[in-house]
Order: sequence, then C-alpha cells, then structure tokens
Amino acid sequence: MTQAEDDKDAIRAVIAAMQDAWNRGDLRGYMEGFANPDVIFVSRGRIQKDWQGTLDHYIADYGGSPGSQGRLAFSNIRIELLAPDAAQLISDYALVRPAGNQTGVNTRLMRKRDGRWVIALNHVSQIEGR
Repeated sequence: MTQAEDDKDAIRAVIAAMQDAWNRGDLRGYMEGFANPDVIFVSRGRIQKDWQGTLDHYIADYGGSPGSQGRLAFSNIRIELLAPDAAQLISDYALVRPAGNQTGVNTRLMRKRDGRWVIALNHVSQIEGR
C-alpha cells in the first residue's frame, strides 16, 4: 500500500469514527475528528465559532433527549490529497431524526497534525426543502 492510500484510509477511519460517535449520542466523541481549538466551521450561511462553539452548537441543536441526534450517515466520500499534510474531502450526508431529516454535502479541509488527520475547515451545505 502506498502512503497516499494509507492517508486516505486514515481519513476514512476518522469520518467513520465520527459517524459512529454521533449515532451513539456521543457529541464530544464526534468532535474528536475536528481540529481543536481552531476548527473553522461554516454552516447556515455563517462562520461558527471555534471547536467549543461548534460543540455548543451541536449540543443545543441535537443534544436534547437520548436519540434526539438521530442517525447520521456519510456517503459518496471523495478524497483528494493536496500535500503530505493536507487533503480535501467532499461527501454527502443524511441525518434522520424525529425533529426533521437533513441531507446535503460536506466539504472538508483535512490536515495531518502530529501524525493524525483532523478536520481543519468544515463547510456544510444543506439541501433545502426536504
């Protein structure tokens, strides 16, 4: 296996671990996939605050009663390595939950820091009207 294949597999593993954490209601575990404290998170037409602000947003919007976060699935994951420590990831997402389903696209800048891939920039584009 080449280094590029190893890196892509490592990135996919980060995304899979995040998906698993979300689906068991572990929002803090989900956040382990993001750069801390300096992640840039773009959603709802604005730039969210740093790592803690993003976690606070998730807790406020999805962390009510057990199961209120719903079931999250990432699919159609495409990864392009840009440099030994940078990659672009684009994927579809679907969130099914009692408060209403969401679908859309994530665009992510992944950075390799201390040998570990993390999301440095996350942009969410939700499909409206679903």
